[in-house]
Amino acid sequence: MLASQTLLDLPLGESCDPGEFIHAVMEWHFNPQTGSAFWLERAKSLNFDPRKDIKRVEDLALFPNLVNELRDVRVEDLIPRGYGLHPDIIGIYESGGTTGAPKRVILLHGWSDRAQACLSAQLDAHGWPNNVNWLVLFPSGPHMAGMTNKQLAEQRGGLAFPIDMDPRWVKKLIAAGKIEEAEAYAEHLVEQAAHLLRTQNIGILATTPPMLERIARHDDLVELINQKVKGIIWGGAHMDADTRHLYRTEVFPGVKLVGVYGSTMILGGTAERLGLTDDDPCIFDPPSPFILFSVIDPGTGRKVGYGERGQVVMHHLSKNMLLPNNLERDLATRIESPEGQLGDSVADVTPVAQFDNEAVIEGVY
Repeated sequence: MLASQTLLDLPLGESCDPGEFIHAVMEWHFNPQTGSAFWLERAKSLNFDPRKDIKRVEDLALFPNLVNELRDVRVEDLIPRGYGLHPDIIGIYESGGTTGAPKRVILLHGWSDRAQACLSAQLDAHGWPNNVNWLVLFPSGPHMAGMTNKQLAEQRGGLAFPIDMDPRWVKKLIAAGKIEEAEAYAEHLVEQAAHLLRTQNIGILATTPPMLERIARHDDLVELINQKVKGIIWGGAHMDADTRHLYRTEVFPGVKLVGVYGSTMILGGTAERLGLTDDDPCIFDPPSPFILFSVIDPGTGRKVGYGERGQVVMHHLSKNMLLPNNLERDLATRIESPEGQLGDSVADVTPVAQFDNEAVIEGVY
């Protein structure tokens, strides 16, 4: 292995020389011996040479946003050749399908193990308990969120009680104006969660903000959660600042509430910044250098100022996958990042109204 490629095996969140790291990423993904068929073929149509011309984080903006090609590409073509003939694959995961046909990524054990270790360490820093059972009310099947939370529960010494969720069906019902059917499906999920809360020793509730809002409509479930649950982890959809404040101070005052922000297209996520008060905005610092955020004016493509709102651009830069310059369906406030972190931090994440000419419908996820 080239010495520079050992940078790609660092723990997430560890500081390194940005130029050396970017060089290692480009060398891995565009060297014919280690790169994927997808990127080696796409390199032929680029008007620059990634191995020579991408030297800084800012240079990633030269890449076109190719994420929509992940709707149709053969997933075998996404596996870097550097993993050999028998790569250790966890599975194929898909986006939520909010803006059309789902996009697909492939997840390998090496990256997944490090990403999970980073997220688990963040939860430790938040005082998250170990050896307790999790109720996981997140999308399963082809969605990464359900798998991630199930693994976290087990890695941290607990049992996972998953509830199946099909967010695409809910989005389809809402788009067709079948609101009563969508509500009935959501209540079906709540009923399953209620049964588990009543009959099992649940210490952690992992769910999406729309589902947490529905659960909070039931006074008996709110009382159960305050009695039994030690922590609530939320993600997969936005939670506004007022709702977050209400949950933390009035609805679930004795329960730790921690948000996680991420995307299937960055193969992971990050927990909210440590030390935030109930009155602070919810800030997310990405686990650089492997995952980077920036906040731009979508009209000009230029970064907005700190404290200003814009659209989120994400970069994933690991051995597992290269996905640079991906314009996400989220708006956020640009926040100055902690010392040593590459890229921006983000706060008060909300969805855009339209994305790729499609209305953005969150539904239950």
